[in-house]
Amino acid sequence: MASQFFRKMMGLELEEKILNAGAVVAIVGVFLPWIGGEQLGGSTVSYSGFGFYTTIIGVSVFALQLFVLLITLIPLTGGPVLVRKRYREIVRLCATAEATILILAALSVLIKVTLDLARMEIRFGIYVSLIGSLVALFETFLRFQEQRKSFVQELFRHPEEDALPVDKEEFFEAPPPPPPPPPPTPSAAPSARGAPHVPVRTFATSRLCLCGSCSRMGACQSTPIPISSTSTPRSA
Repeated sequence: MASQFFRKMMGLELEEKILNAGAVVAIVGVFLPWIGGEQLGGSTVSYSGFGFYTTIIGVSVFALQLFVLLITLIPLTGGPVLVRKRYREIVRLCATAEATILILAALSVLIKVTLDLARMEIRFGIYVSLIGSLVALFETFLRFQEQRKSFVQELFRHPEEDALPVDKEEFFEAPPPPPPPPPPTPSAAPSARGAPHVPVRTFATSRLCLCGSCSRMGACQSTPIPISSTSTPRSA
């Protein structure tokens, strides 16, 4: 049972843990000395948040911070939900704000007492309660703002957004570009009718006799001389 409870506590959000830790620190600070010193007879006295002139304030701060703490602890132990989730953050905000204001009021009273009684001084307990209440108030305010933001988003959400797929980026992703065209193939020779007239130079090689005694071309064994001729094809 205890291991399951601590497992649930560790599963809480970070803001929830800090909020409840601040409430615990404020509760512990109420039991610590808030004021102390020497009386007129010479005896040393010390008063916590439940004594001296701050009894009512100390009890109120203890009750408010305990209520903030129980809002989280009772559902974790399997008990009923004290405050609905819709009103949880606003109730926490009011409770922690009121506890912080009461501690500041107690601090002002104790400062006035120390001015009247020179041998009395303010102790660290009230500062511990004040720091814990401020931490709880700050985290509660942040959670309240986050809850309001989510409520506004749900209020102005269009119904068609629920029909969209989860990953909108994939849904609206542009199609891939088409593949590049294949390389051009060598085209066939153009037809003779539509082709432009281009002179074609051909070279024909024959043997010419240098001695003058041969009657046939190519029959002489002397050095041959190439003869070139140019022919121009006729267009069809």
